Amino acid sequence: MSPTSDDTGREVVLPARVARVVSLVPSLTEAVAVTAPGLLVGATDWCSHPVDLDVARIGGTKNPTVQAVLDLQPDLVLANGEENRESDLDALRAGGVAVWTTFPRTVPEALVSLRRMLAACALDTPAWLQEAGEVWAAPHTGPRRTAVVPIWRRPWMAVGSGTFTGDVLARIGVDNVLGASPERYPRFTPPVQGVDLVVLPDEPYAFSPSDGPEAFPGVRAACVSGRHLTWYGPSLVEARPLLTRALR
Repeated sequence: MSPTSDDTGREVVLPARVARVVSLVPSLTEAVAVTAPGLLVGATDWCSHPVDLDVARIGGTKNPTVQAVLDLQPDLVLANGEENRESDLDALRAGGVAVWTTFPRTVPEALVSLRRMLAACALDTPAWLQEAGEVWAAPHTGPRRTAVVPIWRRPWMAVGSGTFTGDVLARIGVDNVLGASPERYPRFTPPVQGVDLVVLPDEPYAFSPSDGPEAFPGVRAACVSGRHLTWYGPSLVEARPLLTRALR
């Protein structure tokens, strides 16, 4: 057993051997499954990648069935400080399971976080993670746009300050009009003044061309993949060129 600290600064006593992992975060599920097929034994109902993932399902990110996770006898559970409830993670710890929590708020932080998380799983840095670092290394040099980025409606909520999503957009030339909000995900009422773009991801709310753009008349709406906008994992390799084309 060796103690180390996760992204939240919490000390985690890692087992000497990691052979069974449960992930409570879709992006981390993909990261582990792509890097070490067979290591994952459980994931949430929302873990959709890789598309052929065949593991036990243990509920949602906000409502996992703790006993189902414990029944899988994982050596390590992967979580996120924003997506998962601390009460569930405490229950897993009380059940004797090591829990590693990630919490990146920028692309560089995500690259470091992924490297550390995979190391906690006793895995070396994979080629896809090295490639992601190269993809995101160059600064944006073109024109900039100003956008609002809804994540929910009824009530309307959007990306605010200090978020991974906001940093992804800033690095491809899209400035979040609510980026100076004191809240990470503030409520708002559309339409929003001072924007020339509304970015509508398909998760957590499933915005689409027929559900969302009508609330922002006269503003260009771009529907994008939530996986590319909000996930940190193998999707980072393709996210930059895909989002750049969609939002130019």
